[in-house]
Amino acid sequence: MTISAGKVVASGLAMVAATALLAGCGSAPTPSSSATTAKSSYVPCMVSDAGGFDDKSFNQLGLDGLNEAAKDLGATPKKVESADQTVYASNISSLVNQKCNLIITVGFLLADATKAAAKANPNVDFATIDDASTTADNVRPITFNTSEAAFLGGYAAASYSKTGVVGTFGGAQIPTVTIFMDGFADGVKYYNEQKKKDVKVVGWDVSSQKGVFTGGFDAGTAAKQSAQTLIDQNADVIMPVGGPIYQSAAQAIKDADKGIVLVGVDSDTYETDPANASLFLTSVEKGIAPATKAVVEDAAKGSFTNTPYVGTLKNDGVGLAPFHDYESKIASSLPGELDTIKAGIIDGSIKVESPASLTK
Repeated sequence: MTISAGKVVASGLAMVAATALLAGCGSAPTPSSSATTAKSSYVPCMVSDAGGFDDKSFNQLGLDGLNEAAKDLGATPKKVESADQTVYASNISSLVNQKCNLIITVGFLLADATKAAAKANPNVDFATIDDASTTADNVRPITFNTSEAAFLGGYAAASYSKTGVVGTFGGAQIPTVTIFMDGFADGVKYYNEQKKKDVKVVGWDVSSQKGVFTGGFDAGTAAKQSAQTLIDQNADVIMPVGGPIYQSAAQAIKDADKGIVLVGVDSDTYETDPANASLFLTSVEKGIAPATKAVVEDAAKGSFTNTPYVGTLKNDGVGLAPFHDYESKIASSLPGELDTIKAGIIDGSIKVESPASLTK
């Protein structure tokens, strides 16, 4: 099916784990439309990372999935927000003490706290969003190969750029961040190869695995300065990777007033952040909400499994959001080119690989 510029143009998922493991991973669970088999006494719970549940990104999407599942189940969910990394363990413990049946921890940085809690509480089920490092009978990883969708985002960014410079920067240098940045840079490289162009990527180098990072996932001075670093290098398309850090990038872009645009991550940020919607060329999306919803409903029905949830391009777990306000401003050939690339990634003729996808 050919996808127009106003449609989602690509998707894909993969866990942050060894490539060999991917072939053995379970396919996406299917959310149920009703939950007549589940008991309303089931208690699904969630712990955010330091970005908080209002990050308009992966924490918020995880909570959306939790709430949707709880509504279908007739259950009352519980959640706790982490102010910083020092409270991850205590927040998980508080939910264990509240008799949660399933505790979902959001983010790679909660891995150690989750592993310890799962070992200490074998009768409690856990799920980890953006981490596949914990292998235990009562832990189910929910992870994403965002490099595939980011590849398309990088190609689109290169196609749109007027200055011939695009950029990306991250929050922390962890696999769930750099996998976006790898895919984005490789997509630009592919564009250059196909079009005989020389669009430059600033903020990240795939070969050296070095680039610009804010040191955290909070909006603020560091994030704005990081964006400004790319703006000063003439980047006119920027993809910040790290929850709310994009908000500071948006402010830097508004201050610069040079027609610079953003590529969002995790959610379709045009939809989740109307105040900055006009800045978004597109977004590299993860299917966090539907994946979370499905995992909660599976567990509530007594079908919990520790088989990793790994979406693929086939199961539409991630994708490129519509171009929204920029649909009339992109090259008319771009949607068709993205369709072709998507098909190539699916059939393996276009290789999309990231060092982050090989890291457990």
